[in-house]
Amino acid sequence: MNGDMMVGIKRGPEEFRSNTSNGSGPNSTDSDSKKMKLEGKPSRVIHVGNIPHDTTDAEVVLLGVPFGRVTNVLVLRSKNQAFLEMADETAASNLVQKYSQTQPQIRGRAVYTQFSNHRELKTDSPSNALLSQGVQQAIIAGNGIESGADNVNTVLRVIIDNMICPVTLDVLHQIFSRCGKVLKIVTFTKNNTFQALIQFSSDREAQAAKVSLDGQNIYHACCTLRIDFSKMSNLNVKFNNEKSRDFTNPTLPAGEGMDNVNPNSLSGAAGLLGAPFSVGLGGQLNGANGSPLAGVGSSLSLLGGFALPTNNATATPVLLVTSLDEHTVTPDHLFTLFGVYGHVLRVKILYSKKDCALVQMADPSQAQNALTHLDKIRVFGKQIHVMPSKYLSVQLPRDGQPDAELTKDFTASPRHRFKQHNSKNYQNCHPPTQVLHLSNIPPSATEETLKEEFTNHGFDVKAFKFFPKDHKMALIQLPTVEDAVDALIKMHDFMFEGNNIRVSFSKSRI
Repeated sequence: MNGDMMVGIKRGPEEFRSNTSNGSGPNSTDSDSKKMKLEGKPSRVIHVGNIPHDTTDAEVVLLGVPFGRVTNVLVLRSKNQAFLEMADETAASNLVQKYSQTQPQIRGRAVYTQFSNHRELKTDSPSNALLSQGVQQAIIAGNGIESGADNVNTVLRVIIDNMICPVTLDVLHQIFSRCGKVLKIVTFTKNNTFQALIQFSSDREAQAAKVSLDGQNIYHACCTLRIDFSKMSNLNVKFNNEKSRDFTNPTLPAGEGMDNVNPNSLSGAAGLLGAPFSVGLGGQLNGANGSPLAGVGSSLSLLGGFALPTNNATATPVLLVTSLDEHTVTPDHLFTLFGVYGHVLRVKILYSKKDCALVQMADPSQAQNALTHLDKIRVFGKQIHVMPSKYLSVQLPRDGQPDAELTKDFTASPRHRFKQHNSKNYQNCHPPTQVLHLSNIPPSATEETLKEEFTNHGFDVKAFKFFPKDHKMALIQLPTVEDAVDALIKMHDFMFEGNNIRVSFSKSRI
């Protein structure tokens, strides 16, 4: 729905009484929000300002979902303004009061709320006929709890289908926190499928998360969220670690594993609310490094910010890597390191600035996977920085050009870790750690001979352990993460007694 459909409302948006920003800047300060005056006659129509220019109807609706039934919405994108109509003035008053204390955000951008001068939003035809499918679903989310929807509670059961790229507890927290306050998360694997239980502070927030995220992809064309309500009403979290987290109790021990919940008791219950919400989280990755996540075509992807359908103009599989040690790093080194997180096609070290390089992955989701894990790590003594490039591909130089040796095409390399699109290796992508995983070890190898191999290449081995039931694999611990990164680059695929030893990062401990 857009403003051209509306009648009975002024074409220009209402200005905030404090002359706050109408969207000229990406963010605003808390002091700016305190300047906004909230006096005036209460109205069930809320005026929302400083929204991103491409905000969707559904994102505005979700601002009102925690407070009561939403009955209509109008987004004036060219003015960075919107109107949100609640079912009654009490709900609207609660919204304005709450957001005057805790400023809401859309895609990481602070927005402002106040009572509108309008008493209602009128349209040329019944509002439900004009609302997009996404807005109808969001309104169902708000109204379902009010009407006593069956099986609704604060705990969601989340199943990740087609998990080609790794999904962590922190990624889930980042995504689901956009829909409300997440109290606890427990992750586990059942029937070879990664699953999670996520507890919100209210059933309304859980309902909004279910409707807005069910059926969406975390990364492009993979890691699809399948969500319903759990039969559990409260999660008992014993440890704060990579598998479980109680955000209300940061003093819990890390523990060694996750025996918090019996997976056999985790079946969900509620029926689905029709078609998946047409707008989820994604479009841009707005995580710790603030870098955009690329999607392709009309597909949606999730992570850090409410989502937009994306297209090839904003998608890139090419990463820019800076602050490299120009005297040490080669295209082969970058192929090996970035190849831990996806299919590297080409690497180009810039001729005029040899501490910078372009790395082309097979697709944008793999590029994002590499960026997430490798940005700001130390490689050969220098902290590198990884960010999306403005290029869509790395061009090969013509023969005879001075930079020909600095660009390498790895498309047909036999050293790729991911030879198939749905390779199981994607499930074993972990952030750099001190512990390396060795595989394809020949039967004749011993702990001493393998440790000696690393020592001969200049690495100090702190610990070593064969897998108890499979001596084709082992763990080897280096003094620091930086040492492990350098060792992986130099040692991956090294020849040992007739076998190519595969080296990757491990999340296990010795």
